[in-house]
Amino acid sequence: MFTFTHGLFKFDYTDYHAILGVSLDAEFPEVRKRYMRLARRLHPDTCPFENKTDQELANQLLSKLVSPAYNKFSKESDRAELFAVLKKMRNNLTQQSSQIEFTTDVAQQIFRGVNYQKIYEVALEELSDRQYESLNKTIEIIGEISELNLAYLLRKPTQSQHSVMPQLPPPPPSSSPKHQNKSTTAKPKDKNSLVEQACRRAETLISSKNYTKAISELKGALKIEPNHSRCHALLGLCYLKQNQGTMAKIEVRKALSLNSQEPKALEVKKLLEQSFPVRNNRKKTEKVTKTAKSKEKKTDKGGGLFGVFFGGNKK
Repeated sequence: MFTFTHGLFKFDYTDYHAILGVSLDAEFPEVRKRYMRLARRLHPDTCPFENKTDQELANQLLSKLVSPAYNKFSKESDRAELFAVLKKMRNNLTQQSSQIEFTTDVAQQIFRGVNYQKIYEVALEELSDRQYESLNKTIEIIGEISELNLAYLLRKPTQSQHSVMPQLPPPPPSSSPKHQNKSTTAKPKDKNSLVEQACRRAETLISSKNYTKAISELKGALKIEPNHSRCHALLGLCYLKQNQGTMAKIEVRKALSLNSQEPKALEVKKLLEQSFPVRNNRKKTEKVTKTAKSKEKKTDKGGGLFGVFFGGNKK
């Protein structure tokens, strides 16, 4: 009934991790938690879909895909067999990795990029969040996740290798220097695009006052690109909305240090100044008062009129 043509599915392997939307590194408690969440969403008694077609599709997805996938993880012996197959598959695919083609930019980044694990984690979280939201997109998203899994599997070090990365084939030679330069500049653009997507999702969450989820989204993006000024500015806005003024100021200062003209950072800075005016004025008043008292003490000690009569300048 359901057909998959991307990622690990292309190699006659049923990608149970992709069906559940969990990482290849996921421990069983995480897999179980994910399954329980999906089961509540897809089960006929608890699914939120009002359309009968969607209700029927949800039931089919649960009974034909999600539950069978979870069953593969439920027993320790089955899990051991599953990971043994993945390990063998990885060894076989590594030998032909130069012939494997990826259809998405993110999978390419995982396969070629330096910070491949963080890119994998952020991209997987984004896809799994909407994997079973619109059921007409579910099969497509499972395929996209499986492609991420394929790229990650080829990069993921085995236990015997410890932290040694597999030797990847060099990029195909270009026919001209112009083409080579274009290829070189494409990677940071793709990386920045991934962070920009996270910023847009965060802005949507902020508009719906879901600040906790927005903070999680932005922190994940900063793991990919720590020096993204707009991302820091949006994080500062989230903290401001949660009345965490100190944290908000830290993020806004960081954003402005990276880009002094960052529009969002300047906007949040104004909001901060409006939100904490009393505290700022109080500090100024205290500073002025301390200065005045200090001058008064110096005047008394200096011997003034009373100092002359009462021994202010004793030697």
